[in-house]
Amino acid sequence: MEKETKEKIKSTVREILKESDMKEMTEFKVRKLASEKLGIDLSETSHKAYVRSVVNSFLEEERSKGPDETEVNEKEEEEEAEGDGGGGKGASKELDDDGDLIICRLSDKRRVTIQEFKGKTLVSIREYYKKDGKELPTSKGISLTDEQWSTFKKNIPAIEKAVKKMESRV
Repeated sequence: MEKETKEKIKSTVREILKESDMKEMTEFKVRKLASEKLGIDLSETSHKAYVRSVVNSFLEEERSKGPDETEVNEKEEEEEAEGDGGGGKGASKELDDDGDLIICRLSDKRRVTIQEFKGKTLVSIREYYKKDGKELPTSKGISLTDEQWSTFKKNIPAIEKAVKKMESRV
């Protein structure tokens, strides 16, 4: 990515963040708004990673401005608490090599991530393998849209009930 393009993206993203209600703003929304303002597709992996770094830098600056808890800090803490997903990691956000948010690791080779694909947010439960020091996704897994995820979530009690019933037969 050219230096000039990076500067345009950086200044646009920072401008959006300064004008935003941080309780409502998400990285996806920032990227979408910046894409529209600049006429550049920022959903490409390298652009996503760069926008994320600008957002993180902005948030760090906001944190260091004063000892009082800002709305930005409160929003981040809420997201981090929700994002733990029982994975035991707590407050730190872990990103994979593609910049996707790792919600939890189910095993050494399986994980749940939140990713964006063609403008849609997906919950991905997938197996990974290591190649040249990188963890890469396999075709073994599933990616659920918001609607599919909501349907799945609503049916978790029924799934748990069926599992218990099956276990009691054994």
